Amino acid sequence: NYKQSELEYLCMDSDMHTLCIVNGEKDSDFVEMTYTMLPELKNCERGHLKSERFPYLKNVIYVGQEKHRGMYNTAELLLVGSNADDRQLNELKSQAKCHDVVNMQYTSGTTGFPKGVMLSHHNIANNGFLTGEHMKFTSEDKLCCCVPLFHCFGVVLATMNCLTHGCTQVMVERFDPLVVLASIHKERCTALYGVPTMFIAELNHPMFEMFDMSSLRTGIMAGSLCPVELMKQVQEKMFMKVTSVYGLTESSPGMSQTRIEDSFEVRCKTVGSDYEFTEVKVLDPETGEECPIGVQGEMCCRGYNSMKGYYKNQTATAEIIDKNGFLHSGDLGIKDEDGNYRITGRIKDMIIRGGENIYPREIEEFLYKLEGVKDVQVAGIPSKKYGEEVGAFIILQEEAKLQESDVKDFCRNKISRYKIPKYVFFVNEFPLTGSGKIQKFKLKEIGLRLCEERGIEVI
Repeated sequence: NYKQSELEYLCMDSDMHTLCIVNGEKDSDFVEMTYTMLPELKNCERGHLKSERFPYLKNVIYVGQEKHRGMYNTAELLLVGSNADDRQLNELKSQAKCHDVVNMQYTSGTTGFPKGVMLSHHNIANNGFLTGEHMKFTSEDKLCCCVPLFHCFGVVLATMNCLTHGCTQVMVERFDPLVVLASIHKERCTALYGVPTMFIAELNHPMFEMFDMSSLRTGIMAGSLCPVELMKQVQEKMFMKVTSVYGLTESSPGMSQTRIEDSFEVRCKTVGSDYEFTEVKVLDPETGEECPIGVQGEMCCRGYNSMKGYYKNQTATAEIIDKNGFLHSGDLGIKDEDGNYRITGRIKDMIIRGGENIYPREIEEFLYKLEGVKDVQVAGIPSKKYGEEVGAFIILQEEAKLQESDVKDFCRNKISRYKIPKYVFFVNEFPLTGSGKIQKFKLKEIGLRLCEERGIEVI
């Protein structure tokens, strides 16, 4: 769902040679956007683009059968490939090395401008394979993939997993809970991936009970913090021993994962233990020293899965990979006595109210227990008096009629007074990145706007 400026930024920053586009959805017409960005395209021979603004860009491929001036369509691209010189192809193959960059994944931009993350064959092949091993994948499995392929969730945890295990990948072109349910039912899928909001949409679909989910046995819920209550519903209603993968694009992306044989308690409340051949540590953000068991710190890792760096950005690379080779995630976590990790929030998401540190995840987990709450996010709302106040953004279940006072009454005497949301906002949706991650920084902006609309002075 890229906009014009975002598409141009990625093409410019990546120095890409070939751009592939599809039919846009909603208000993103990628064909028109591409012609706006590359006016020379309408007057050039396919494969011979010469653009002043994008000097590296030579080819545009339209994935589909429609014909557009200056672009290859799918059939034409296949024809070009069929005429390729095998000797030249074999020569190129022989030059490829396992540590070459094969995928430059752009960060999703929840906290800033996207950066090109350089990942190698070695990074993603191993991460995809080990992910599947943790769920005991075999060639008999069928994975329903409804997560985007422009994200590591789709391209590594799904596609590379399937390639390395020889299993079937059932593709859903665009996420639609009804299509996902129908695909599982028809294809007898054994595994399903998704971010929490996808699982919520599937479970709450009015036709959910019409579909047979009994073929499912496992899958992954990842992409953002996974609510405990939601994972319980997935196990009970979708029959899945769902696992959680924790990581980030820069770690290929898996850093830790629960295993299918783990107890429900472990799979429900932790993000599992280290990937094999990966060293995960919880480090004190202030001192850089390793935190004792049970003490909160920053999740960091070192190993085969660490990215090669940010494209053309050594400064940013040095900020995230320290002198000892540890990749710093920016996430807060705790390691327990069994070697499993629990994510407690993001360093930048932490709310500081009058000197008290408040972690949104703790309040979110508590509010999920309130009847009528479908989904909830907590963010800091600026305050002149305390620096920040707690704001709860709640999506209600159908026909639920909660009031702000109901939420505060539910919290009273059950959590510390300073953690009780001062502001409660009932919303229809959360601001998301293209890959489905919730943008907390935008929630703050929305909270301020809603306060202004209500005539509430933020003090």
